[in-house]
Amino acid sequence: MRAYHVTSHDAPPAIRDISIPEPGAGQIRVKVESCGLNFADLLMMSGTYQETPPLPFTLGMEVAGTVDAIGPQTAGFAPGDRVAVFGGQGGLAEYGCFDSARAVHLPADMPFVDAAAFQVAYGTSHLALSHRAQLAPGETLLVLGAAGGVGLTAVEIGKVMGARVVACARGADKLAAARAAGADVLIDAATDDIRTVMKDLGGADVVYDPVGGDQFAAAFRSCRPEARILCIGFASGEVPQIKANHLLVKNITVHGLYWGGYLNFRPEVLTGSLATLMAWYADGKIKPHVSHTLPLEQAAAGLELLRSRKSTGKVVIEMS
Repeated sequence: MRAYHVTSHDAPPAIRDISIPEPGAGQIRVKVESCGLNFADLLMMSGTYQETPPLPFTLGMEVAGTVDAIGPQTAGFAPGDRVAVFGGQGGLAEYGCFDSARAVHLPADMPFVDAAAFQVAYGTSHLALSHRAQLAPGETLLVLGAAGGVGLTAVEIGKVMGARVVACARGADKLAAARAAGADVLIDAATDDIRTVMKDLGGADVVYDPVGGDQFAAAFRSCRPEARILCIGFASGEVPQIKANHLLVKNITVHGLYWGGYLNFRPEVLTGSLATLMAWYADGKIKPHVSHTLPLEQAAAGLELLRSRKSTGKVVIEMS
């Protein structure tokens, strides 16, 4: 089978022919139809992600496809089942073996492309806003990087949860995507001053930040007393340094959120969140925004779209 394989952190991945894997105990083998790309894939390539697998490995954190085979001691799935899986790796291949505990059944009318774009982005934003920040109706939510893979989902979910959503993104096209996702107020990161706009709006109750850097600093200064800041990632390449005395004076709380980590210590929180999100999808409350679908041969181009921030929403690789 073909797989987008990493053999060195100093060389780019390449499509290689490798053996089709056999499922082990508690595993399912999935004929992969679609794989969603994530910023974490870029970090894995360089060996800087917190859960980078040992070399060699196949990129691709989240997939959707059809169960092809069942390993020993595996319950709850059968060949032919349509599933989405957060495997953490192995998704950019024609087949993959994954722990069944990481798989969810798909609604009959959910396309594979939507499913591959769903788990990480929506799961991250829902856990962050509901479980960590406890966003309440009527509060003001500031979303940085609001046209990115997770940013757009934060805009959508913020609106479903009843917040006033302020979307910050760079350029007219990305702001248009945020507006279409439900944003009430738009901030152009290229031309507008975040702090000035937010001051005029009365400040932020919750900040959702997958960017870091200067935008974090501006958003921090835009917070109301008792605001909650969600640190989701650092797409700017700069990890903010927070002065604890400033947190104290304004009674601000900073929350870290690593979605995949919940699989290790509180999986029921993650699976409960996904159940809620699947219900919202079925009710038409949320709809994944996929800006690019590309074949496996163009996986490198898809990852470059993430690196250069030229995509909006998700980039999905299709196997066939």
